[in-house]
Amino acid sequence: MSNYDVLIIGGGPIGLACGIAAKKAGLSYVIIEKGCLVNSLYNYPVNMTFFSTSERLEIGGIPFMSVNPKPHRYEAIEYYRKVADIYKLNINLFEKVEAVTKNSESAFEVTTSKGLYNAANVILASGFYDIPFLMNVPGEDLPKVTHYYKDPHYYAFQKVMVVGASNSAVDAALETWRKGAEVTMVIRGEDIGQRVKYWVRPDIINRIKEGSIKAYYHSSVSTIRGKEVDIQTPEGLVTLQNDFVIALTGYQPDFKLLRSLGIQLSDDEVLCPTSNPDTMETNIQGLYLAGVVCGGMNTHRLFIENSREHADKIVNNIMQR
Repeated sequence: MSNYDVLIIGGGPIGLACGIAAKKAGLSYVIIEKGCLVNSLYNYPVNMTFFSTSERLEIGGIPFMSVNPKPHRYEAIEYYRKVADIYKLNINLFEKVEAVTKNSESAFEVTTSKGLYNAANVILASGFYDIPFLMNVPGEDLPKVTHYYKDPHYYAFQKVMVVGASNSAVDAALETWRKGAEVTMVIRGEDIGQRVKYWVRPDIINRIKEGSIKAYYHSSVSTIRGKEVDIQTPEGLVTLQNDFVIALTGYQPDFKLLRSLGIQLSDDEVLCPTSNPDTMETNIQGLYLAGVVCGGMNTHRLFIENSREHADKIVNNIMQR
């Protein structure tokens, strides 16, 4: 069994930042990541452009040089891999954390798919990209339905339904349409999301206005079949021919894991986990939160740029103790 001062769950940018802070402080640490390095970024759409500028995505004092003011996904992946290499971070990839238990007042036992660890402190920096919001409709489990969008070429010349009106949904609609897909958007609200990137929002609105992309507002998917989709609209039920459904309805933190750890959640719909904003420590001594997981259902509140500071807050608290 391996013993560490700090065990970090999650190998995304904030998990890496926590590892860097621990290493600089002279603490023994390990980062456990269930997938590849910066797994969530890897699974973002291939053509994704960040809202943040490159300097706002920097960690560990390593400059992030980007060709454009707004860096692309592939640039970010290259950057974070280089940071991990420069710091020679201790990362175990493709290893899933299965259980975390506090076996004494001052130590945690962490069981993973590959081993067992003891750690004086645990940092949960797991993000929220792994658990999509389901539509809970018949046919959602068909192979033609996905809750993740990767590359537009796959959908060329197909009848594609995009569910949602966020940045990811708008990107999927525009990119697949430009590859020759016949695109229909199903939008629960009355308009395209207000937080859609300012340089993209006019594009989708104009494509809808001119009829290139069909949009059903105040609507929802009711049933998915092999070659058709039923949607409920203000005018009644509409059946559309369809080849693929890209349901980009949002994602959520792993609340099951948070509850299993004994972390208290707010009793409102946000389900915000309890943590001290000055130290990021939860209601359990030695157990910390870092990154977007701190926001509960408010996944739009925290990003890389405004949660990088969590790493130093946590390590400073550990060192003071």
